[in-house]
Amino acid sequence: VTEVLRRLLVRYGKQWDGREASRTVGKTPLEAAAVIVQEYELPCNAEEFLKEFNPLFSNHSSDIKPLPGANRLINHLHGRCIPMALASNSPRANIQKKISSKQGWKESFSVIIGGDEVRNPKPSAEIFLEAANRLNVEPSSCLVIEDSVPGVTAGKAAGMEVVAVPSLPKQTHLYTLADEVINSLYDLRPEQWGLPPFEDWIEGTLPIEPWKIGGPVAKGFGRGSKVLGIPTANLSTEGYSDLLSEHPSGVYFGWAGLAKRGIYKMVMSIGWNPYFNNPEKTIEPWLLHEFKADFYGEELRLIVVGYIRPEANFPSLDSLIAKIHEDRRIAERALELPIYSKYKGDSYLTSIGKSDGCKS
Repeated sequence: VTEVLRRLLVRYGKQWDGREASRTVGKTPLEAAAVIVQEYELPCNAEEFLKEFNPLFSNHSSDIKPLPGANRLINHLHGRCIPMALASNSPRANIQKKISSKQGWKESFSVIIGGDEVRNPKPSAEIFLEAANRLNVEPSSCLVIEDSVPGVTAGKAAGMEVVAVPSLPKQTHLYTLADEVINSLYDLRPEQWGLPPFEDWIEGTLPIEPWKIGGPVAKGFGRGSKVLGIPTANLSTEGYSDLLSEHPSGVYFGWAGLAKRGIYKMVMSIGWNPYFNNPEKTIEPWLLHEFKADFYGEELRLIVVGYIRPEANFPSLDSLIAKIHEDRRIAERALELPIYSKYKGDSYLTSIGKSDGCKS
């Protein structure tokens, strides 16, 4: 949606800055369009804006990537015969197109309902009550997983338990109606809601689809060594905002390659670091090795292979430091396991300096 809005608003001489994102998430397309038209003072009405927006969005909808952890969750519940419904304020045709390219998704949902199939969309309870009715279950026995405030409101109005996974950063304070607010689908614990537990956590870590990022080591906030006693090899986020936006904030681990030094274990944080309240999403890797000198400017490549925990705020600096060292111990042990250690010899790490290209 953001990418399409950027392109579309340029036609009107405007620049999308995301300031109204919180007012559009979870709304019907017409409601969201009305917000954009009003906020950006466009010379058209909401219906006219949608006529321009829809074809552009439709061209991209099949390319939309699942949220991290979505495939895992859907496969887990479907594989254990848990009935699921998909209830969205988006029109049914949009939903069908979006999920058509996701293997197994259409078959996993017993019920699919679009916002154009009910009289009152979210935040009304109607769409969730209709979903429960079609599933032939009591609303009180349903768990709703929602990313928007209107959706959370609708789920609670329907008498259901609701887990919120906010789609926008630093917005958890808006989700007070939810029974639980989690950082990402990685953090969902189904057993807390009477559902079969995941069985893929290994020694406090979650294997994920590996992803890669690299670039010259940059100077960070100056707090790693000086404040925390933990020297991080920071990467500039310039040019990587889209890549970082695909991955939930949290603590991850994997392997790091330095062109002139070798390959090392690493643990890293992605996010805003609530204790320091970073103004933008950052990536701060800690290479688990004692280096005798700084290596600013050297080419650093990372393969991220596992997840440890969501980012969190801490009551004191000491508690933050203790948790970071605990993360280190978990990562060091996990990277000895074959499921993670096999990536140490990946050509992305061993071919530094032989070719260009820093992300995948």
